[in-house]
Amino acid sequence: MKLPKIYGFLTKDMDTIEKTLQKSIQAEHPILRDASTALLKAGGKRIRPVFVLLSCHLGDYDFEKVQKVAVTLELIHMATLVHDDVIDEAELRRGKPTTASQYGNRIAMYTGDFILARALEEITKIKDPRIHALLSKTLIEVSVGEIEQIEFKYQWNQNFRDYLRRIKRKTAVLIACSCKLGALVGGLSDQDANKLYRYGYNVGMSYQIIDDILDFTSTAKELGKPAGNDLLQGNITLPVLYAMDNKELREQFMTLINSNQDIDPKAMQKLIASLKNTDAIKKSYAVSDLYLQKALKSLDGLQASRAKKSLQDIATFIGKRRS
Repeated sequence: MKLPKIYGFLTKDMDTIEKTLQKSIQAEHPILRDASTALLKAGGKRIRPVFVLLSCHLGDYDFEKVQKVAVTLELIHMATLVHDDVIDEAELRRGKPTTASQYGNRIAMYTGDFILARALEEITKIKDPRIHALLSKTLIEVSVGEIEQIEFKYQWNQNFRDYLRRIKRKTAVLIACSCKLGALVGGLSDQDANKLYRYGYNVGMSYQIIDDILDFTSTAKELGKPAGNDLLQGNITLPVLYAMDNKELREQFMTLINSNQDIDPKAMQKLIASLKNTDAIKKSYAVSDLYLQKALKSLDGLQASRAKKSLQDIATFIGKRRS
């Protein structure tokens, strides 16, 4: 089953959100407008808006109100992607040129800032201080995560706690925020809203770990970027941490991957093959599965509904991805 089929009853609302996203990124300056439009047209799962809508469906669903939150979360996500690509010096995202590779780093950074400003403008239409407080706190966490990602590049002595804290801020808190904001708009109790926050957090952790695994196990065509790209950029992910339990392999990583040399593609392929011959991938999937089970457990006590069933099915889909 493809992911959109899981929440098929949201198709009409998601189409409206897509149109609203397109409208929201229009700018007077043609470069800002073109760069933002190209990013939007590059596609994406739009999973954060989906989490917002599904969480709201568990309460009093008001689409006119909740779509403002859904659009805000996707715009914030888009802005972080632009900034990420500048930091990582990435040329491709989803198989298409990044904003930075098309327009240069300075324009890319201002494009990300513009999209973020549009997101904040959108959320001001909702007069609920709880929503603004949670969103502000989340943006602070995401910003700290971006700095940590820079600080930990090529740092071979980092540990599992460093990695987990980094992906929490990079991915999990924004998904958790999406779920809780949808719950707040839907008028759910604080207890249920917090359950959905925990659900989103654990789904986000599982999601990012799977992404980090797929960076080694998928093809460049499937990834839309070179296999092992995270490692090429000096990002030490969970499979690498596990693989480095092998001292010989650890030396190979440290010798081949550094910030001062170009890497022979054949040598990189050999290194990836060596990683895949260890139990690093298996162990990483096991950690992802733990977060997946926590996510599903977080939904206990919420009223049965098609929205809850969709949340359960999405978590399972995300946690079981193998390509």
